[in-house]
Amino acid sequence: MAYGGPDSLDDIEPYLIDVRGGRAVSPEMVAEMRERYRIIGGRSPILERTQAQSDRLQQALDASHDGPSFRCFVGMRHWTPRIDTALSGMSQAGISRAVGVVMAPHYSRMSIGAYFAKVAEANSAVEVLPIERWHLLPELIDALADRVVSTLSQFATDIRNDVQLIFTAHSLPERILEWDDPYPDELQATVAAVVERLRNRADAVTNPFEFAYQSAAMTNEPWLGPDAGEAITRLHNEGRPGALVVPVGFTTEHVEILYDIDVEYARLAESLPFKLERIPMLNDDPRTMAGIAGLVRQLARNHDWHE
Repeated sequence: MAYGGPDSLDDIEPYLIDVRGGRAVSPEMVAEMRERYRIIGGRSPILERTQAQSDRLQQALDASHDGPSFRCFVGMRHWTPRIDTALSGMSQAGISRAVGVVMAPHYSRMSIGAYFAKVAEANSAVEVLPIERWHLLPELIDALADRVVSTLSQFATDIRNDVQLIFTAHSLPERILEWDDPYPDELQATVAAVVERLRNRADAVTNPFEFAYQSAAMTNEPWLGPDAGEAITRLHNEGRPGALVVPVGFTTEHVEILYDIDVEYARLAESLPFKLERIPMLNDDPRTMAGIAGLVRQLARNHDWHE
């Protein structure tokens, strides 16, 4: 499962209405989002990216004959094909049991919890076991660390060790803290694990690092900080030679990556001026998908699914 995104500029308004639970969207917000999507190509690539992840996961599951066989389906939370459509497809295929995986590693009631709420709302006969978090999956940590090392090579050797790593994830409203939501702690755990992996490599990376949120929505309530854009400005003012953005809260390219980082933050960095780079996204990284396949099979074993 993934968030979903508009297939064309004409889809922007209905997509935003879906995201807002049916509430109307101001013409100004529609115009702003249309411009963002126009800049990144006129549509969201999230469906293709998620389908590629599904295909790679299918390959990893097919490579092991330990336990039941699996067939992968894709469902989007806020666009087509929707989660209930995927569940209907499973039923039509004679499938009665499924493992639900969201292509985001960290749990929050407002994010991962909302996906499984959609599963429950579908009232499907398919039994769905949830994988609610995979933020410390070893294969994920390795893939992120490798991308940090390879992208740091884009900085000149004389400044490379002083480049700041800015780990980022999607901001959420501050009210999640009132629920003792695990989202902030799980993000910090991922950052700590990646940094430890970087420090313990043969080609150890000891760059300074910090965490910041990005992509807060345009609402009146406060959202979690610190903000990544503000961090970039501060680092420039402190005399840092550059920064590498490491989006640990996302797995594929979509508007939060292609616009918020690659356009908005890039424009900010150019205006300062300040050298800014970003790691490549995981997308359908074979190692990470193989790790998720292991989680799927382990959950099936835990529930005695043998066929």
